[in-house]
Amino acid sequence: MKNRKNLRYLTQLSVLLALELILAYTPLGYLRVLPGLEISFLMIPVALGAMLLGPAAGAVLGGAFGLTSFGTCFGASTFGATLLAVDPLLTFLTCVPTRLLAGWLTGLLFRVLSRRSSRALKTDGQQVPVPAYAFGAAALAGPVLNTLLFTGALVLFFYHTDFIQGFVTALGAANPLTFMALFVGIQGLVEAAVGFAVSGLLGRAVYAALRRSRV
Repeated sequence: MKNRKNLRYLTQLSVLLALELILAYTPLGYLRVLPGLEISFLMIPVALGAMLLGPAAGAVLGGAFGLTSFGTCFGASTFGATLLAVDPLLTFLTCVPTRLLAGWLTGLLFRVLSRRSSRALKTDGQQVPVPAYAFGAAALAGPVLNTLLFTGALVLFFYHTDFIQGFVTALGAANPLTFMALFVGIQGLVEAAVGFAVSGLLGRAVYAALRRSRV
């Protein structure tokens, strides 16, 4: 029984990893809006995995997202390539651990919300379905955490470099927090809105389907 459960977990994780790679290496995953800036949809599989399979799966998928993002620094992304030229190690830390942590925290948030609601709303000894707000919160948390952690690392590691100071001057940012807000701008709002809608709806539907299949 345990082997069967592990096989099901690995199969589902593999499907989401495949989806992550498809988005990463096709035009489906990124919408480029300005030179060096792009809207990413790669947090959608990460959030789905975090909700369906737990925080560890969210971390694995987030790490995969981070590694593909770091890979774009080797020529595919002008912005990333410039960061890589400044400091390869700090570029890696900006791209990979931030996404891994975003996936893990998304799964942790979903687990806390779903377990709390289940304990509070038991009926006749049976667990009630996970409420919609748990899916919505996790779906929104994924892209928001990704944006905050990535831009936070960018400011921490690269804010005083000539490259980022060029953006600071162009945006008219008075301080690092203002720069983060202006730098993210519409990009972050679109990522959050799309992630909230797609991950929330898909997560709830697939979660219910998987739950029925296990009965």
